Amino acid sequence: MSNITAAITALGAYVPEFVLTNQLLETMVDTNDEWITTRTGIKERRILKEEGKGTSFMAIKASEDLIKKYNIDPKEIDLVIVATATPDMKAASTAAYTATQIGAVNAFSFDLEAACSSFLYGMSVASAYIQSKKYKKVLLIGSDKNSSFINYKDRATCIIFGDGAGAVLFEPNYEGLGLQDELLRSDGSGREFLQATYGGSSYPINESTYAEGKHYVFQDGKTVFKNAVFNMADVTEKVMKRNHLTNSDVSWLVAHQANKRIIDATANRINLEEEKVMMNIQKYGNTTSATLPLLLNDYESQLKKGDNLIFAAFGGGFTWGAIYFKWAYNNK
Repeated sequence: MSNITAAITALGAYVPEFVLTNQLLETMVDTNDEWITTRTGIKERRILKEEGKGTSFMAIKASEDLIKKYNIDPKEIDLVIVATATPDMKAASTAAYTATQIGAVNAFSFDLEAACSSFLYGMSVASAYIQSKKYKKVLLIGSDKNSSFINYKDRATCIIFGDGAGAVLFEPNYEGLGLQDELLRSDGSGREFLQATYGGSSYPINESTYAEGKHYVFQDGKTVFKNAVFNMADVTEKVMKRNHLTNSDVSWLVAHQANKRIIDATANRINLEEEKVMMNIQKYGNTTSATLPLLLNDYESQLKKGDNLIFAAFGGGFTWGAIYFKWAYNNK
């Protein structure tokens, strides 16, 4: 058959052992559990504490989990994409190192960066490579060590972000399952409201900027929240309408875990019942590129072949989008 779609056929995940609870944050910054939970839905987040270990460490662990669970031969992987906002270094590629370390010696690889939308964009890219018919196994990894650019004296950001990684394998499907439609967007005028500025080519770090803490992430919470609520819900509704989907057709909403109120607003926009909304923000916080694959990993046992999934994300840049996806297998 010539009609190829790109389906997810395997999942893996990794989160660090150290748990940063709201109660621990109370000892570090002016906040409390009730304040954090009410505004974000987050109760705890995982932090990678070990010296010298970064995004690639977690990407490798998540990939190894996938390879072991599904008995994948890494030599058969054609492409490795690491979706991340926190690469190990400015150069070289985090994906290239990850691919080599997991034994994907026949794959080419690259990093993909679109802030919190990185994994969603990566789904589109991975699917396009599969549909080109040139590649049969594409490993897409979402991995971020957000703690590497967080100021734990800044209440606006330190309560939100955590570290983690998730990996998915895309393969050809001939049953019409996998990625069905996508609506991806970006608006560069939004980058002033959410940015990790210094360390980039336009903003090199020096003694002065480091002393002033400008290497940490900055977020204008109100502006980001307002744009996330509108844009994530908007593209979700649009992708459903143009595919003639009603709320009864949707099995799951797989939304970026940035803030429970944003997720709830998206679900409300499409009149989706709470029990159809994947949610693990309470355990991990916002893991940026890792939120979507971590959701899939946590809910894998509840997914059924043919389920209609709507993925949605919003991130700095601004970047955002929604994907309509049909699940391809029953849990083994």
